[in-house]
Amino acid sequence: MATVSDIKNELQSVVYPGFQKSIMDFGFVKEVEIVDAQSCAIHLEITSSAADVENKLKADITACLGKLGFTNIAVAIKKPEAPKQQSNSMSGKNVAPQIKNFVMVSSGKGGVGKSTTTVNLAVAAAMQGKRVGILDADIYGPNIPRMMGLQGLEVEVVGNKAKPFKAYGVDVMSMGSLMDEGQALIWRGAMIMKAIEQLLRDILWEELDILFIDMPPGTGDAQLTLAQSVPVTAGVNVTTPQHVALDDSRRSLDMFKKLHIPIAGIVENMSGFICPNCQTESDIFGQGTCEELAKTYGTQVLANIPIEPGIRVGGDEGKPIVYHYPQSQSGKRYMRAAENLIAQIDNVNANGGASNAEIQPTTPPGVSACSTAGASKPQHNHEHKSGGCGCN
Repeated sequence: MATVSDIKNELQSVVYPGFQKSIMDFGFVKEVEIVDAQSCAIHLEITSSAADVENKLKADITACLGKLGFTNIAVAIKKPEAPKQQSNSMSGKNVAPQIKNFVMVSSGKGGVGKSTTTVNLAVAAAMQGKRVGILDADIYGPNIPRMMGLQGLEVEVVGNKAKPFKAYGVDVMSMGSLMDEGQALIWRGAMIMKAIEQLLRDILWEELDILFIDMPPGTGDAQLTLAQSVPVTAGVNVTTPQHVALDDSRRSLDMFKKLHIPIAGIVENMSGFICPNCQTESDIFGQGTCEELAKTYGTQVLANIPIEPGIRVGGDEGKPIVYHYPQSQSGKRYMRAAENLIAQIDNVNANGGASNAEIQPTTPPGVSACSTAGASKPQHNHEHKSGGCGCN
């Protein structure tokens, strides 16, 4: 007669849908009961509310334990309540309505770990059962392909749309995959605006729960175009503890406010250094300076991510630390940050969802915003009526 240990060993072969790890490795198996030689019960607690995930697990577990001679297998699965379907395209504009939620990951300046944050938050959300995508919209520094182990891969075109790559259960598309490696982009604002909208519209995105969008640093045309193209459910600001970095973060957080983007929180990177030998955490760049900033903008600190060599190695080798080293301090903190972020997204949707109706352009297509500046000025009949500030 098979034992509980035999059952657990057999369940090591049951892979969680969309991943390469088993349900035992993820810790989803909570209890195993043997009733008799032919009957057993398995109790799971998973992070996905999707019915297809539940059905696949039940089928795989039943087939797996049938090899041990069990013919009556009860599989009880505890899962989150399915989110209420929200239409985020009822007002304003949405060029990608098949995506339920958009998360803008932004920073006031470069070099603060924005792309690393995007990757690990996205992978962590996927590990919690969400259907996730990453759009690398950082036109000037597209690093996501390397960080996700996708560097050098050719983009597959289906019809007239590019198909996203798949890695760690996440759909991925990057500007870096659509241009020659090392190529410098010298683009004016109008070109950036067009590229951002095309990355949303002309990529073959599936139905996703969350699309994480890694933005260029700063508060410019890319951020405004994205916010006008899709209703952004949540904004995440990435910074470091130094006060010079926080000055730039204030501009980024103020941008979220002006664009009517709900602020999910702040990620404080380089928050202490963890020695790989003794595991001592040292405060070298400052730590916890974002708490006051978060209170000022009515939000929270999603995570204080320390400096760990594993983060750098994972980024260079395409092995996100939250997936490959989940027991590291950074891995655990990214996982908690993703949980908090998902809770914030659910809260926004429970209160009516996101809308970009108030920030849509008011000028006619092809007309510069400055051309309306002098529209109310009285003009003599013999004057040329440019209807604007004189730039026409």
